[in-house]
Amino acid sequence: MCTTPPQCTRPRRPSAVYSHTPPPGYNPQALALGEDVSSFPGDRRLVLSGSVNGQLSGCRDAMASEQHVLVLRVEVEGTPAEVQAWAAASELQGEPLWTRKILRQGGRKKDSGSGDQAGGHGGSPLDPALLPLVPEPGWYVSPRQPFSQPLAPELKARQLVLGAEHALLLDETGQVYTWGTGRLGQLGHGALEAELEPRQVEALQGLTMAQVAAGGWHSLCVSEAGDLYIWGWNESGQLALPSRAIAEREKTVAGAKIPATVGDGDPAQFISIQPFPAFLDLPSGSEVSTASCGSRHTAVVTRDGELYTWGWGKYGQLGHKNTASLDQPQRVDYFADNLLHVEAVICGPWNTYVYAVEGKN
Repeated sequence: MCTTPPQCTRPRRPSAVYSHTPPPGYNPQALALGEDVSSFPGDRRLVLSGSVNGQLSGCRDAMASEQHVLVLRVEVEGTPAEVQAWAAASELQGEPLWTRKILRQGGRKKDSGSGDQAGGHGGSPLDPALLPLVPEPGWYVSPRQPFSQPLAPELKARQLVLGAEHALLLDETGQVYTWGTGRLGQLGHGALEAELEPRQVEALQGLTMAQVAAGGWHSLCVSEAGDLYIWGWNESGQLALPSRAIAEREKTVAGAKIPATVGDGDPAQFISIQPFPAFLDLPSGSEVSTASCGSRHTAVVTRDGELYTWGWGKYGQLGHKNTASLDQPQRVDYFADNLLHVEAVICGPWNTYVYAVEGKN
């Protein structure tokens, strides 16, 4: 992953694919979305392809970067789960670089007297994990060393996501906390200073959030009411705010290249960094169901099953049949044209994965 934002090159990136046999009557939506994988019986194999090749059995979840592959594994059913870090070499062989056991199989502490014992095998099954948050209070994982990071258990984390240089946490009450590098406004605290510990985003206090997402250097959250709030770096229009880089896109006129302008070209109308959460109203006032961030692009699914994307489009990640970048939300017409109802979206750094179903009103 890029460590500095300007003009990242596109590296070869390992990809991870789950393979397992679902039980009879299983709804394929959950498999496609990667939801509740830990509830299915049988062997779960992690299959890696690309610059990294190999298989690992007993996997419940995985994170991949250019340098490391982190997996949550239960190698023998009924034993404690482990988080393992593997080098992103050409083959997954030998021993992992780092291992940490999850001593309790339940992700929540039980009331005293419930009979559950730490490390025992008679308690509740392993909670569904979405790395980097692991199903045990007090820590999370990162695809760079040190792989384990402390997390105050009093935060009662519900979701945790990592950007290139920052992190967002959603707690059980729907409040948002951020920390890490803040030089591009990605923390949402109004200043551009770093935060070493989780700090609540005061501008969102009192609003109940349902989801958070982190791009390379921008952040967003979706409220339970379906409102979208976004902040951070806007160099490629990923905040859906006026971007100078897009406005100054070169046009060829009569064989000469001249910069395009928007409006009167007043620099004050462009927003490079948005250090506070900004409410973003989608076209037609659509309510947001879920959202995801790439390195420098953003995608949201509405409650009506439509997909909107904007931001950096150099590799076609916006899905608008071109490679143009956008600084305003635009509907991806492919799904509506083919009568597909979009259920979920997940952005990679330079690509976008969509799950849609047919024939749903």
